Amino acid sequence: MSLRKSPTLKSSKVRVGLTIGDPAGIGPAITLKAIQQLEKSVSLTVIGNRFILKKASRILRIDPDINLVDLDNINTRHFAFGKVNAECGQASIDYLDAALNLLKNKEIDCLVTCPISKEAINLAGVRFSGHTEYLGSRLSRTHLVMMLLNHKLKFSLVTRHIPLKQVCARLNKEELESNILNTIKGLRSLFAIPRPRLVLCGVNPHASDNGLIGEEENKLLRPVMRGLKNRAKAAFIEGPLPADVAIAAAAKGKFDCVIALYHDQALIPLKLTGPDTGVNLTLGLPFIRTSPLHGTAFDIAARPKKANPDSLIAAIKLAVKCALNQKKA
Repeated sequence: MSLRKSPTLKSSKVRVGLTIGDPAGIGPAITLKAIQQLEKSVSLTVIGNRFILKKASRILRIDPDINLVDLDNINTRHFAFGKVNAECGQASIDYLDAALNLLKNKEIDCLVTCPISKEAINLAGVRFSGHTEYLGSRLSRTHLVMMLLNHKLKFSLVTRHIPLKQVCARLNKEELESNILNTIKGLRSLFAIPRPRLVLCGVNPHASDNGLIGEEENKLLRPVMRGLKNRAKAAFIEGPLPADVAIAAAAKGKFDCVIALYHDQALIPLKLTGPDTGVNLTLGLPFIRTSPLHGTAFDIAARPKKANPDSLIAAIKLAVKCALNQKKA
């Protein structure tokens, strides 16, 4: 495998930074596989660890040319793929911090992040539930939106990685309005959709049947939607509708994006309609950031040939597309 210590980027309209995520997960393997497929068409700078990538390369028997920022932050004598540990958790955060410096110095234009382990970063003392929360804290950005999408559907999540029993308590007017307005802004600037069509899911079955099955729709969701009708100019917003009705309509093309109120409301239909090509896109950052729609897959990390790079490839392509649209906006 050809690795260079400093990025020597190909000429391209968009320069993509790619972090390898938790080095003990499948991030190194899918990084190598994605580069092998995309190296002639996309300008990539990998932020990671030379030893880890070479180890994965030998197992995979592939030899892509990589522009590498090597942090050399792993004890090679004790390293093993598939093992959750604090050192790898800290390493994954180090890669992210290095990428933020590259963005600050305008050495890359956008960021794609391979999966990190929430357990590993917490073992390292980094008390965040994922990339989105960590980036928001580092950049002092509030009201970030996690948009999850595949070739069929787009979702914006109002709540993210919290227990289901906490969802209704976390829902509030400010967060809901911010999510919808930032989603409209993102659809316009990153996807070139001038008049976005959005639908809000209800949180209760049948969107509460007008208050018979819960009170959130009548007390919170409907009043917020009425107030947004005037603020969300040149956008079409509907709901709250029963989640099954809203998602089915979006899958048929009636809506550009579904506002989901909790994690699995979005993830289940995404995994059913496009399990290998899903992408996570963060709205509200000063740069484009995407990631594959899967985790570290420690169970197969020691057998990297099993790792599927399709979601990472989709994330890289989406980052380039969004960056180009943003420049035109």
